[in-house]
Amino acid sequence: MSQKYTLEIATSDFESTRSAVAGGADRIELCANLGEGGTTQSYGVIKKCRESFDVKIYPIIRVRGGDFFYTEEEFECMLHDALQCKNLGCDGIVIGFLNRDASIDVKRTAQLVEAVYPLGVTFHRAFDRCVAPFEALEQLVNIGCERVLTSGQQLTAPEGAGLIAELNRVANGRIGVMPGSGVRANNLAALAAQTKCHEFHTSLRELKKSNMTFFPPAFENNNENDHYSINEEAVRGMKKTLSTLS
Repeated sequence: MSQKYTLEIATSDFESTRSAVAGGADRIELCANLGEGGTTQSYGVIKKCRESFDVKIYPIIRVRGGDFFYTEEEFECMLHDALQCKNLGCDGIVIGFLNRDASIDVKRTAQLVEAVYPLGVTFHRAFDRCVAPFEALEQLVNIGCERVLTSGQQLTAPEGAGLIAELNRVANGRIGVMPGSGVRANNLAALAAQTKCHEFHTSLRELKKSNMTFFPPAFENNNENDHYSINEEAVRGMKKTLSTLS
């Protein structure tokens, strides 16, 4: 029996989500500010995407960019955001909490998993900053996380493929291990073969030029006029590559 592969696309707004879904994405990690690694999108965007698309939607719950050691007030904000996502009928959330010493914040992670149950929970690339990845993996299994998103503690998943493969072997189906960062159609087959993983995460961001016809001269050549989006054909190409592996 052939193995089913899952393609998760990180999107940053309604438009990019629509393109990802049109291209065949199996799951959406819905974010804002992908340039900062992703923060929580607005209530309105999450609500509109949930109402519009029949695909699994996992909003990221992250109040700011930077590290993953949060104040109590920041955590309270994220708890409220997570509960909003549950109330909106999202399929899951994406979280990541570390202690000051870069160990997994087990207490807060477990609190979020319990708060949104029965939604799925992905532990994001905060995992790549943790001090002891195999200990962390066991903690996330015990907490009840659905999967961990990782680049193998390297800048990109292809660079960290060795550790990803070992994590996936140790996980042994108890938790999903999903490579992310630098995952593209041209390295997907090799990454799947090396890691034996069956879920893959990518953003496939492309700069989209503004459709406006006028800007004051001081702003004509300002790249702030443009924004990142997703080319649905690129998503379709990734799906086609995965289909050859099944």
